[in-house]
Amino acid sequence: MASAIDTAKAERPDALVEDARPRRRLIRFGGSRLGGFILVLNLLSLLILFGGALALNEWRTGLIEARQESLLSQAELLAEVLSDQKYTVGEPYPTFNEEQASQVLLDKYVPRGQRARIHDVDGFPVADSYVVSENIGGQPLPPARPAGSPVRSDRLTPRQLQQIEDARGELGEEIALALEGTPQAGVRVSESGERVVSVSFPIRHVQQVLGVLTIEAADVDEILDDQRRALMPFALVALAVNLIASLLLHLFVARPVMRLSAAADQVTAQRARAISLPDLEDRKDEIGDLARSLESMTDTLSTRMDAIERFAADVSHEIKNPLTSIRSALETLDLVKEQSQRDRLTALLQSDVKRLDRLITDISNASRLDAELSRDRPRSIDIATLLGDIVGVYETTSRPGEAQVVLAPRPEGMLRVMGQDGPLGQVFRNLIDNARSFSPPGGEVRVSIRRDDRIHIRVEDDGPGIPPENLETVFERFYTSRPKGTAFGANSGLGLSIVRQIVESHGGSVVATNRSGPDGKIMGAAFEVTLPAVGGRRS
Repeated sequence: MASAIDTAKAERPDALVEDARPRRRLIRFGGSRLGGFILVLNLLSLLILFGGALALNEWRTGLIEARQESLLSQAELLAEVLSDQKYTVGEPYPTFNEEQASQVLLDKYVPRGQRARIHDVDGFPVADSYVVSENIGGQPLPPARPAGSPVRSDRLTPRQLQQIEDARGELGEEIALALEGTPQAGVRVSESGERVVSVSFPIRHVQQVLGVLTIEAADVDEILDDQRRALMPFALVALAVNLIASLLLHLFVARPVMRLSAAADQVTAQRARAISLPDLEDRKDEIGDLARSLESMTDTLSTRMDAIERFAADVSHEIKNPLTSIRSALETLDLVKEQSQRDRLTALLQSDVKRLDRLITDISNASRLDAELSRDRPRSIDIATLLGDIVGVYETTSRPGEAQVVLAPRPEGMLRVMGQDGPLGQVFRNLIDNARSFSPPGGEVRVSIRRDDRIHIRVEDDGPGIPPENLETVFERFYTSRPKGTAFGANSGLGLSIVRQIVESHGGSVVATNRSGPDGKIMGAAFEVTLPAVGGRRS
């Protein structure tokens, strides 16, 4: 059985079928393997650098605090020693014995690299470990200059000189506060421009404050310089990681994107019909997804272009037939003298014009089908209600002698599909019209619905059936095969092709079969449309 209105077989690209299969994906960091890869590489270098810097700053703070605690303990011990009676003179108001007190500040009491000073109750210096011991601080002397060279007075910058003056003021304030009986600690700049950690501890005789012991350590800067040098490997590692990350990003992201861009430009320049980069398509990240999507897209476009070319060739062939008939009739019309023959030629011209008009209308509808399918978003549709409305229209508009359309009782349960009611309505109208055109006068077209995992709609007629070799051919464009006696050109052969195209765009399928009796004789044709159901298997 042939179609009444049919279109061509809908093209279904293999790439789309392949994409419909579930694709195995690796576990991805943060939803994106490539994004996580980029993020980790960039953060790793920064974390290394910042971690080293934070560790150094934290260590410097801890170093100064530890140094102050150590010096306070040492100062407390020396202050206890200096508060002994043999280091004081005078009654009832004792004072320091400067000569005896100075002996406490020898090397064995004050470690190397530290300086201890004693101030009396008025804040005047009494003893200095740099004076009484061999531990004398200072910088190495510069090389001797030639005789007559001007004396340089710019060894320290004005800023350093100002820092020294401020430090002297801070030391005086520190000593003054310690004379009030409270130990003090601070950080200042020495006369040589070095960072100095100092503590001032009050020296008591019973409860009376006799003076202040100040201990200083100037090795903090040296230790910090060592730590800065220790930070350099962190910085170099961070730099190396950044360079490696940049190289990897270039190799794995920038270059593949450039290759995809070049392949797309080649397609645009019509030097290729599809993008094909197998090494990129095998990747399991977003670049691989992009390459596969671009290949699928270009394959689909290429397939659609081929289909359009075939469609144009078919249209040209179908239109030329009535045009050739019209031309022949017009050329013959002037040669025919009898009115009856002229009337027959005129009727033939009218038939060909109607056929041509029907062809152009159906071709226009078929060419707009893709745009109509992509215009509206799918929604949930009650397929039983839609069929009931369509069958109701046929029941009210049926004329005497035409095949009646009957809808089987609706099965229980939900019968909803995702789709567009306009195109789906066109599917069932085309199938019913096709079945009616092949049904004998007074025959019946039966429409039924059933459901399992999917929804099945079946349209049956009582016509002559379909030749077994044409069960698939009937869905091709412009295919038509009518019984003898049917008016030639009354059908364009696009109806069933449109049916398949719409059904497959909704994720379904349509097949044609013959109904046979107990004796094996064909009793009619049947078309079954299968669509995905909303809500899964019925309970």
